[in-house]
Amino acid sequence: MIFNGDAFSVTLGTDGIAELKFDLKNESINKFNRDAITELKQAVEAIAASSEVKGVIVTSAKESFVVGADITEFGAMFALSEEEIVSDLLKTHGIFNSLEDLEVPTVTAINGICLGGGFELALATDYRLMAPAAKVGLPEVKLGIFPGFGGTVRLSRLIGADNAIEWICSGSEKRANDALKDGAVDGVVELDGLTAAARQMALRAANGELDFRARKQEKKAELQLNNIEGMMAFETAKGFVAAKAGPHYPAPVTAIKAIQKHASQTRDQAVETEARGFAKVAKTKVAENLIGLFLKDQYLKKTAKKWQAEAADVKKAAVLGAGIMGGGIAYQSASKHIPILMKDINEAGIKLGLDEAAKLTSKQVERGRLKTMDMATILNDIRPTLSYGDFGDVDVVVEAVVENPKIKKSVLAEAEGQIGQDKVLASNTSTISITELSTALKRPENFCGMHFFNPVHRMPLVEVIRGQKTSDQTVATVVAYAQKLGKTPIVVNDCPGFLVNRILFPYFGGFAMLVRDGVDFQRIDKVMEKFGWPMGPAYLMDVVGIDTGVHAQEVMAAGFPDRMAQDFTSAIQVMYEHKRYGQKSSVGFYRYELDKKGKQKKATDPESYELIKPVQTAEVEMTDEDIIARMMIPLCLETVRCLEDGIVSTAAEADMGLVYGIGFPPFRGGALKYIDDMGVAEFLAQAEKFADLGALYQPTAKLAEMAKNNETFF
Repeated sequence: MIFNGDAFSVTLGTDGIAELKFDLKNESINKFNRDAITELKQAVEAIAASSEVKGVIVTSAKESFVVGADITEFGAMFALSEEEIVSDLLKTHGIFNSLEDLEVPTVTAINGICLGGGFELALATDYRLMAPAAKVGLPEVKLGIFPGFGGTVRLSRLIGADNAIEWICSGSEKRANDALKDGAVDGVVELDGLTAAARQMALRAANGELDFRARKQEKKAELQLNNIEGMMAFETAKGFVAAKAGPHYPAPVTAIKAIQKHASQTRDQAVETEARGFAKVAKTKVAENLIGLFLKDQYLKKTAKKWQAEAADVKKAAVLGAGIMGGGIAYQSASKHIPILMKDINEAGIKLGLDEAAKLTSKQVERGRLKTMDMATILNDIRPTLSYGDFGDVDVVVEAVVENPKIKKSVLAEAEGQIGQDKVLASNTSTISITELSTALKRPENFCGMHFFNPVHRMPLVEVIRGQKTSDQTVATVVAYAQKLGKTPIVVNDCPGFLVNRILFPYFGGFAMLVRDGVDFQRIDKVMEKFGWPMGPAYLMDVVGIDTGVHAQEVMAAGFPDRMAQDFTSAIQVMYEHKRYGQKSSVGFYRYELDKKGKQKKATDPESYELIKPVQTAEVEMTDEDIIARMMIPLCLETVRCLEDGIVSTAAEADMGLVYGIGFPPFRGGALKYIDDMGVAEFLAQAEKFADLGALYQPTAKLAEMAKNNETFF
């Protein structure tokens, strides 16, 4: 044993090949925290000091190779000044460089997931072998930063600038064959022979069969591009990536600029260039907020895990009501290997649900994510039925019929009589009180809400709604089922609209008042999309369905009449009265036509303006900043109320619900983080400016108290 620590060990084989093994104690995964980096330095120094070492293989004792850096340490690091961050990074670069500079050949055996700093460690060695199921990548741009342990330098020299830019700016994980094709790894070897193959490769290099010194020199030299090639590669990439990333995500373009700058530099200069570019993006609010979202997501996963002990195992599910939503739920369950019954009252509904499931699986096959046999397996796990005959062994039933309390109560009561005494019923309602629906049931303790967002296969959030009589085991079982479906569950308490829709409708209320005051709805859409929303409120209402929106608005107004009841006829109501329901009827605020790919494309419809003229009772001068404030204040204040009312337990859950449920701009971190970043006092001052608009714009007493005490949500 040459070295033995809490993260790294080095053992020397009789063949002279040293194994540098990463095995972070008391952790299920390997990640680069400060202690691990310090130990890596000591381990490499121990290898360099041994005259018996002929070569080195780098391995992992975990199922994953290395998942990356310890993101929980980013906050403290990024709070430093830019110069301090650069200095800190250069120390780590010195360690990776010393591994690369060893006088003996080095080979990494990538046995599993190898991302971020883990892949940068692998890049510092001369050769890389990879198991077929392993994945590699540099996903840092998803956190608002880019690779900071030499990834931009080494990868660009190994696979070329074009490929490196694609890898780094997409942040995607690469499968073994793709990594081999691009030249990022040197071979793909079955897992059970991987370490032996790495050892053999190190021996071959040590014996002169492989020119490992040329490999070292290649990564330490300048990037082999002439001026014209460089101009073509970098300027074209910057334009393309900037258009794709958008103005709110600077890291991808900054990464390209760093690669462009250090292309003409040797390694030791290049890593400093990378470190300086990294420090700039690390100090942005975007990085702070995206890293914050990652940590909040980890918190949600840990919170959901706490329910596992009480959860009943879901081996078979059922969905009541086929159609688009029912078909989406059925597909999601079957795709995660949980067989599901799909019941409807007529053949037409069944066909619609099966068509939806078939469409979703077909798309996966077309994209190469599923094999044809997998598609058949998924569709075979969806069993359509017009009766309750096979419901005796179902563990969870999800009701997804029309959003009408009378119909839902009738269907739920009927279903309750067909399932086991201890089995769970859940409603996919988006607004109707779970407590109210439970009055139709004999066992309300076995009932809760399970609110999916549309489209089911894409939207990550599931709201698990606890009614007044819902038991902990019921909540736990539905949370566990949601996780099995690959969703992120958030447990919320019952109220009109629950969490996400309760917060969304004040946002639509702000929109309705802006249109009433004479603001062009297309201008509002453009301003809010520029702010960062995936679509503006008029377009969003068309996508949700204006009939659905009007129904939900009525529920919200009944539940919160002080601020959500409207004393004017809104443009949304006008669209509804003229049966302009949005995309589902091909016309709403916009008109919709199918493009060549069969997707609905929106176009301006002059008739919309004529219809809403009578309800535009004012003509208020408005800046873009005023539009943003009038849209965001009601949404943010309702989020505050949900937290204060105990609808959601934590600020983290509230913010993640909005990001995952309605596409709140991730780079802004969520509604409560948005208030924090503005400053609670400044947010209140902004709300005060619009206080005459009514209760939607009036803050809670507790929020005012927070401002006085300089408190924050995070």
